[in-house]
Amino acid sequence: MCRWLAYCGDPVFLDQLIFQPENSLISQSRRALQSISPTNGDGFGIGWYDLKPEPGLYRDILPAWADPNLRSLCGQIRSRLFFGHVRASTGTATARANCHPFQQSNWLFMHNGAIGGFETLRRDLMLALTPQHFRQVQGSTDSEIFFHLMAGNGLDDDPQGAFARSVGQVLAMMRAAGIDEPLRMTAALSDGQSIYALRYASDDAAPSLFYGCGVQPHGSDGKPVGGCESAVLILSEPLDSTQNGWISIPQSHLLIATAGAVTVEHFTPLM
Repeated sequence: MCRWLAYCGDPVFLDQLIFQPENSLISQSRRALQSISPTNGDGFGIGWYDLKPEPGLYRDILPAWADPNLRSLCGQIRSRLFFGHVRASTGTATARANCHPFQQSNWLFMHNGAIGGFETLRRDLMLALTPQHFRQVQGSTDSEIFFHLMAGNGLDDDPQGAFARSVGQVLAMMRAAGIDEPLRMTAALSDGQSIYALRYASDDAAPSLFYGCGVQPHGSDGKPVGGCESAVLILSEPLDSTQNGWISIPQSHLLIATAGAVTVEHFTPLM
């Protein structure tokens, strides 16, 4: 499994959340506290929005804690909406094309979890993509294929519906193939204006996912890192041990966030 965070709010330097908090994303890459995979060292990525509609993207195969370029970039890049992801592979290769976030046009997508029986379903999933999106697949992960399924299921016009149609499509394919393993996911999607974050599992055992509005994460020195007073944070696990303001997203729910505003809705796949 993986760990990730998504931020939207007033512009902040990325290192305020990627590096500085007590349980920062870098700390989680070494020792996650709420994951079956405590080490997430199979690559990393950051994606951020600034003045252009298309996001910037930096991904590499090194463990996040071992890349000096990541620390330097995060100390210089300031963004109003960004994603960070540290990867623990569920079987696919450690390669840059398999690192999250994935980007297409103005969209960013990242994922934690797995499609049950993916190796059995891989061919059928690929053939379910539109020709355009089939050609755009670069890596070998279930996460990237799911993102392209969403793109072909009306993502540009209806992000919530694209999530529901794509999850339903995958579940139907798993059922037809006689796969008993579950589909489990937490996933985040953004067009640069809003963040859509899903927590779902077919067996009601989805990975952890939390959010906070205006939460001030504390650093290892016990002091707030600052800069997040009007922000929304969605993340695999809280950035500190204070437990102040971190809210667990229920199973089978979709969160929609813009700067300073959050709605959490029940999620049902469209079969």
